[in-house]
Amino acid sequence: MAAHIGRRLRKGAATTAVAAAAVAALSASQAPGATVDDQGRQNTGDATSAPDTAADDSATGNSPYYTDLPPLNSPAPSPSAGSDEAGDRSAAEAGIPATVLDAYKKAEAALREKKAGCNLPWQLLAAIGKVESGQARGGRVTADGTTVTPILGPQLDGNGFALIRDTDNGAYDGNRMYDQAVGPMQFIPSTWSWAGRDGNGDGRKDPNNIYDAALAAGHYLCRFDWDLSEPGDLRKAILSYNNSTEYLNTVLSWLEYYRKGTHEIPDGTGALPEDRSDARPGVTPSAPGTTPPARPGKPSGSRPSPSPSAPGTGSPSAPPTTPPPPTTPPPSTPPTPTDTVHHLEDAGTGTLTAMAGHTFAERISTRAETEAGKAVAKVRIRFTIVGDTDTTFAGGESVATVTTDASGVAVAPALQAGEKTGAFAVQAAVAGRSVKGVPYKVTVTQRVADALTRVGEKELTCVAGGEFAEPVEVKATYGGEAAGKVAVTAKLVTSADDPAENDKGPYFKDADGKAIRTLTGLRTGPDGQLTLPKLYADGTAGTFLLRLTTAGGATLEVELTVEPAATPSPDPDPSADPDPSTDPSTEPSETPAA
Repeated sequence: MAAHIGRRLRKGAATTAVAAAAVAALSASQAPGATVDDQGRQNTGDATSAPDTAADDSATGNSPYYTDLPPLNSPAPSPSAGSDEAGDRSAAEAGIPATVLDAYKKAEAALREKKAGCNLPWQLLAAIGKVESGQARGGRVTADGTTVTPILGPQLDGNGFALIRDTDNGAYDGNRMYDQAVGPMQFIPSTWSWAGRDGNGDGRKDPNNIYDAALAAGHYLCRFDWDLSEPGDLRKAILSYNNSTEYLNTVLSWLEYYRKGTHEIPDGTGALPEDRSDARPGVTPSAPGTTPPARPGKPSGSRPSPSPSAPGTGSPSAPPTTPPPPTTPPPSTPPTPTDTVHHLEDAGTGTLTAMAGHTFAERISTRAETEAGKAVAKVRIRFTIVGDTDTTFAGGESVATVTTDASGVAVAPALQAGEKTGAFAVQAAVAGRSVKGVPYKVTVTQRVADALTRVGEKELTCVAGGEFAEPVEVKATYGGEAAGKVAVTAKLVTSADDPAENDKGPYFKDADGKAIRTLTGLRTGPDGQLTLPKLYADGTAGTFLLRLTTAGGATLEVELTVEPAATPSPDPDPSADPDPSTDPSTEPSETPAA
């Protein structure tokens, strides 16, 4: 027993030192001016480094997590280093199950393409995966990345944890009363409903699949245009996942550890964590059955209280217990601002219309009110984009949560129109409550241009039967700015007064080489410019018009000149009179000498 306690004490001292060393290393290398206290906590004086995140606005609902810290030994020890208990543990901890590691790296690659400015390292996903589920319980996943058994956190019933009532009717966690964090990255259902991704391409968004969960975690950490190579943004992102300073320090410790080196191990052979944040004095344990074996806490090691000795056994009896003093019922908990909201009202939002690719000038405003119509401040309003659209809020997300101000109004972030045109909706609702919300109709219109000009001034000419050497180049603008991706139609018309398609003169060629005189489906580039395909001329000489029109009504007419083909010199007529100077018949005859 003494040896066991000694090992535990040594382990506790080592892990505390690891936390301090890892956070100090990150501070020194990434955050000039930051300081670290004697417990390894990072202090920067930046009040924004720990956002005030409500439980149901975090990825995990601030659920319990594993607090095990990495070993002091390097994850990539020198080959000459001897094998000992510490070295064996370091090697075991540095190993990441093959499928889990592959999921992290694929998520990093996807985010590098979709959100390059985020600079997400896969080691951060590995650090969070270690803290949340012990790398999917040591990599116990199927070939497609789905956990062999579901990984569930305790029910968030307010008993030692956050209070989050059921939001998914048990679809993800099987619990119709309270939410539970789900899967290897421990998303609560209300967050997964908008943050979920399909990472393995099977057409499903499954929080129990490591590929789906890792990609979702990457997108979650990269929202709000955070750059994770910046220490401040890195801390904000981690704290938004689980709003705890100890959680932040634990994740940073594993991030630093994995950055020093790791290796692939077979699925199902990973080291399992032991210590969990809710297995501590002062934290009410979960009710039986609410903490499933998929996410076990460390055994508390407590023993049952000794029973009073039986009379005559010689052992002292327990002292008689004093009856507890009478207690009065505790006062009822006062309602929170969210509890007082009866409905939401539009707060004067104007028409929500924008051109594809542009930012909406109008922003959605919603007011939270009591049944009597009184404004309610400090209420979280969740705005969700609904429908077939690629329009997003700032940061590329389809959901944004904003707290109402003193007048009860929450203003959503600006909408950024995508390329899909048409109507869809944004639904405003109270986070954590089922009360009457407000739907907002949003419309994205096609890209347009209000001006179209030709690039270059060189005359466009060719000879009949030839081809034009110079291409036709134009530029579209809208409000004086380049109008990219605007639809353009090019048509060779009969005349300025007759828009009918000409049946002679210059022409384009289709894919089969046949002459065509109208082109549709053309679009300007990002700079608003467009170069038309090569033009050819038939045998008709003259001046012709090419008319270009854009969505939005901009028009440009370009003059094309076809010159007659050169006339060849005629062959000499044999019947014509010969030049007398060369005609032998005109030569004077010799006169014979007398």
